[in-house]
This record gives sequence, C-alpha cells and structure tokens, in this order.
Amino acid sequence: MNVDPWALCDVLADPPEARGAVLLHFLDGFMDAGSAGRGVVDYLFDEFEHTPVASFDVDQLIDYRSRRPNLTFALDRWSDFEAPQLVVYLMRDRSERPFLLLTGPEPDFAWERFVDATEDLIDHWNVPLTVGFQGIPMGVPHTRELGMTVHATRPELVFDNRPMFNEVTVPGNAAGLLEYRLGESGRDAVGLSVHVPHYVMQMTYPAATIRLLEGIREATGLDLPSDPALEDDRSRVDADIAEQVAESEEVSDVVKSLEEQYDSFTEAAEADEMLQEGRMPTADELGAAFEHFLAERQRPDDD
Repeated sequence: MNVDPWALCDVLADPPEARGAVLLHFLDGFMDAGSAGRGVVDYLFDEFEHTPVASFDVDQLIDYRSRRPNLTFALDRWSDFEAPQLVVYLMRDRSERPFLLLTGPEPDFAWERFVDATEDLIDHWNVPLTVGFQGIPMGVPHTRELGMTVHATRPELVFDNRPMFNEVTVPGNAAGLLEYRLGESGRDAVGLSVHVPHYVMQMTYPAATIRLLEGIREATGLDLPSDPALEDDRSRVDADIAEQVAESEEVSDVVKSLEEQYDSFTEAAEADEMLQEGRMPTADELGAAFEHFLAERQRPDDD
C-alpha cells in the first residue's frame, strides 16, 4: 500500500532561508548516554531563536500508552495537556547562517513513512547534509579525552575517527534507519556518537555535550559558540565525580583499570601503521596488536 508521506508531515512555513540549510536531528527515546544529545538540543534552544517550519502528525507515530503525556488537574478540571511534538525548527547560528533542527520523541510506529516524509522535507528544502548525534556508553575512563565514533553515508564525510570495532549489531532506532535510508538514496548524512564512560551514562554529563558540539561544528561549519554555563557545569560534574572516586577504593581501582586499558589501546593504535595509512584493520588484527603490546609491557626488563 502506497501512502503519501506528506500525510504525515505539514510544512508550517516555507522561508527562503530554509533552502540549502543543513539539518540536525535528535530523537528522544533511544540511546543517549549522559544526556549528551539532549544537552545539545537544550543548548541550541537556549542560544538561538527557533521558528517551527514543519510538524509531524504524532497521533500516527506515538504510542501514548507506552509514553503517557502529562495531564494537569487543577481543583475541579483538567487544565493542561503536554502534547508530544515532533517538529523541525529554523535557527540561525552566531554568524546568521540558517540551519534546521528536527527534534522530538522517536516514533513508535511507521518508521519507513517517517523516513520518507523526512526525505521529502530534505528534497523540498534542498538540504545538502543531515547530521544526527547522541551519546553511547563505553568502557572508558572519565579522566581521558572523550572519543567519538563518526559514521556517514560517504567515506569522505567521516572525520576524526578511530574505530573501536569493525562491526556491531544494535537494536534498531529511527535515527539510524534515517541515516541508512539517506545513504541508500545517495544523500549526504553524518552521525556523531560520543563515547560516554559507562558508569556516568545515567547522569547528565556536560563533557559529552561539549564534545558533540565540537563534532557538529566540524561536520557542518556552523558557528556555534562555546557556552560558559555548559563549561561551568562540566567543571562541577567533573569535580563531583573526582570526589566520589577518591572516596571509594573500589571505584578508584575500576577507573585505574579503565585508564590502563584505554592507554594501551591508544598506544597500540597509534603504533599500528595500518591505521596511519588509513586502512581499518580487522578485529583479529586489532586483537593481535593489542596482545603484542600487552606482552611487551609484561615482559621482565632486560639488564
């Protein structure tokens, strides 16, 4: 059955500035360790004016019984309903360059129709690049620079990337399907996944949001200024984590072990000329290089 994707989405406004603008997207509901992606959206809303230019029909996309919206009761009546919204906003960066942001709850239903409708919006506004972002949990220490997995529909769009694995299967998600379908149709799309220490994935981790913003700047060229409040939050959270680690010998040992593993992997990767040449090694090659490095470290010192 063919269904018109425009039946799922309404264009609320059609300003000329939207044409040729990059599209950022973040959907609530799947993986976002450290609230890294949500932090980016909050930053954009706080920093820039935003005008709704398109809206999706959430009645066709959301399972209200699994994610019940809030209803407010006041004295003798229902006074408010927080209806979910999946909206595309037009924004302008510090240099007045326009860009689009699609955000809201991840659809529960009709993923393919959602992707079709989004592709129609991309074609309607001649969007040259689509960028998604999120936080993912990793067995890495908070005391090291946060890594980021960059993936894209063309190898030329991938930047600043040191692969942590060659292949992995994860639960499906609408944002991932969107990027996959965009690649199938020959459109440019980039995904940014910042590596969040797994032991802080449930808390708000500003350092991960800052890392994503750096990635968005590099991928798009948008002029997104650093946020002093976000930097202050990072310093405060880092200090809180350091204090908790210092108070627990068990936690301290875990962090130390992660530091050693991280440093070993980093040193082995830097020494591997295959990576220097830009060729991605296989899982067996990575494992062999890592085992060789550990053997060298464990070998007794020569006279």
